[in-house]
Amino acid sequence: MSLTFKGGVHPDDSKTLTENKPIEMLPPPAKVILPVSMHIGAPCQPTVAVGDHVLMGQVVASSPAAVSAPVHATVSGTVTSVGPMLHPNGGKVNAVVIENDMLDELDPSVKPIDYSSMTSEQMIECIHQAGIVGHGGAAFPTHIKLSSAIGKVDTLIVNAAECEPFLTSDHRLLLEGPDEIVQGVLILLRILGIKNAMIGVEANKSNAFAGIEKCLPSDGSIRLVPLKTKYPQGAEKQLIKSLTGREVPSGKLPADAMCVVCNADTCGSIYRLFSKGLPMMRRIVTVSGPDIAVPKNLSVRIGTPIADLIAFCGGFKEPPTKLLMGGPMMGTSLFSDEVPVIKGTNGILAFAEKKPLHLPEPKCIRCGRCVEDCPMGLMPTYIYQSFMADRMDECKSYSPLDCIECGVCSYTCPAKIPLTQGIRTAKQQIIAASRK
Repeated sequence: MSLTFKGGVHPDDSKTLTENKPIEMLPPPAKVILPVSMHIGAPCQPTVAVGDHVLMGQVVASSPAAVSAPVHATVSGTVTSVGPMLHPNGGKVNAVVIENDMLDELDPSVKPIDYSSMTSEQMIECIHQAGIVGHGGAAFPTHIKLSSAIGKVDTLIVNAAECEPFLTSDHRLLLEGPDEIVQGVLILLRILGIKNAMIGVEANKSNAFAGIEKCLPSDGSIRLVPLKTKYPQGAEKQLIKSLTGREVPSGKLPADAMCVVCNADTCGSIYRLFSKGLPMMRRIVTVSGPDIAVPKNLSVRIGTPIADLIAFCGGFKEPPTKLLMGGPMMGTSLFSDEVPVIKGTNGILAFAEKKPLHLPEPKCIRCGRCVEDCPMGLMPTYIYQSFMADRMDECKSYSPLDCIECGVCSYTCPAKIPLTQGIRTAKQQIIAASRK
């Protein structure tokens, strides 16, 4: 029986557009734009200057801060710009722009790593220097996640749920490269000093089960566990609850439930680091949506302009009204296709829906759907209403900081109240006030 959690919804997954399309290699771009901030944590500082010749895998930006991740050149070529550039988050961030010489010359530092005699701390530092962050979208530095989990966890959970509609990059990885994922899991088990890992995969990816199981070690240290197809099955806390029955306490981290969670593609990157010496230079991106001419799954170099991906997929069917980075539930609206693919980019979606510009102010009809479906057991409408009325003490009493911003409440609301947007703003104000 497939495991699951309380709450959640079943949106049309729209995965048929790309789920049967093998990963294609996007041709190298003419230039890459590498923002110094592609992760949660401190932004990096450029370590190169205009005119410098750089090699693939060379560090072009780094930071002494603990919570950060260095940025590596994803092509060889000449640095043509170092300065503020448009970022997918809507602002401007310093970025290193490299004109591709099309030679793909590797930096001498890119070579296999013999970790047979390394300590866990040394292996984690290798992951740090490789700039590896979570591939699921949040882009949290993986070395911080691992170092804070050593000695505190007994279970590694591999997140292969991929519950967002349209996105199929992880599904294709499970089909085309399960061995790399499993080898990465084995490396992580060694680092953590534990012998229990579970790969959680939604039931709608059952055609990948056999391939994964063939790669699993015979000692039972890694298990494949089917999950019920439901959104947001891939959220960390819901995944932990489904697979282990444990609950992450309010305000705490997965390690407080003796678990650490890593995305399936992150595991693959860790394997490629130690087996080939490759830092994080590329990732798999689903390019889909009803306005994309030929939806595809692409292997893309970090820093590639999104326009290159869209052009490779035949362009837009018509001028889009909405362009998203990520999935339709938790993705970020993009204002331009000239911004680059960053480390957390798992999807690019295009829509040409015609919607009225001005909607009447929505009114709650007190149906209770948002409360019933909230996977965190919160009361979204009460959080929203108290915040909009500027009753912040009341708002805080409903635990808005526990919201994972999954979008379920907005999706399920028949009145189309922007609950998630309101709760996100409330969280931002509460956090800002606590720092004063």
